[in-house]
Amino acid sequence: MCGLTVKRIMARKKTKSAFVGIKMTSEQAELLDRLQRVLNSATKTEVLLKGLDLLGKLYPSTSIPPPWILLGEGETSPPVVTNRELAMLEAEARRYSTNVQQVRNKTKEVMKQMTQELSKTDRIVDKYKGDKSSLIQLLLELQRENHWLSEEMLKWVSQKMDIPLTQIYRVATFYKAFSLVPRGRHSISVCMGTACHVRGAPHLLDKVMETLKIRPGETTRDMRFSLETVNCLGCCALGPVMVVDGKYYSKPSTKEIEQIAASD
Repeated sequence: MCGLTVKRIMARKKTKSAFVGIKMTSEQAELLDRLQRVLNSATKTEVLLKGLDLLGKLYPSTSIPPPWILLGEGETSPPVVTNRELAMLEAEARRYSTNVQQVRNKTKEVMKQMTQELSKTDRIVDKYKGDKSSLIQLLLELQRENHWLSEEMLKWVSQKMDIPLTQIYRVATFYKAFSLVPRGRHSISVCMGTACHVRGAPHLLDKVMETLKIRPGETTRDMRFSLETVNCLGCCALGPVMVVDGKYYSKPSTKEIEQIAASD
């Protein structure tokens, strides 16, 4: 109801500095004019209406109507808007406008990243010239390029290669080499097989987790490292063993682990 009243009042606005049913001083009118100049687009007008509705919450008593409500029949003295209320409205409108702009900027950034991602996907898919038997190789190349397989990538592959999306998901979830969640630029695998376990693999894993501040299956916030555990790396005599981007480390010391974590 309040929102409809505000819209009617704004539609019946006489000048830039006065609304029907509101008394204000020249100083108050100047403050409102400044607000209107800031909110000069159609979208920001909605922000102004939101701010007016928020100001209505300053009047908890039903016996005191908000200052923008039209005079009822028989009333002769409309309530006066104070400078403090107009200043609060201006501050709220500015804050809301800033939030809207931040959302728009974030949306542009996400769209840009998605466009770049699909552009790289398209380039890789085109290399295989529609050869459906090369699906695993194609997905492996996408994994290496992007460090994971996003939903958008898989849908794009399905469309370009004319392969059912369910079939692509079966392949992507069957092989451990693929990840459907964002992974770091560097992959660290710690062997927890029997031979490595009895040689101190749990202690090695603890040192890696303490250094990177993540647990198995997680990725560091800067997207540099992803950590996982495996059952066997095929080099039991070297245990405990961890692999970083294909390079094997036998019984790595705390210093070695810290050097790896500090590398780019």
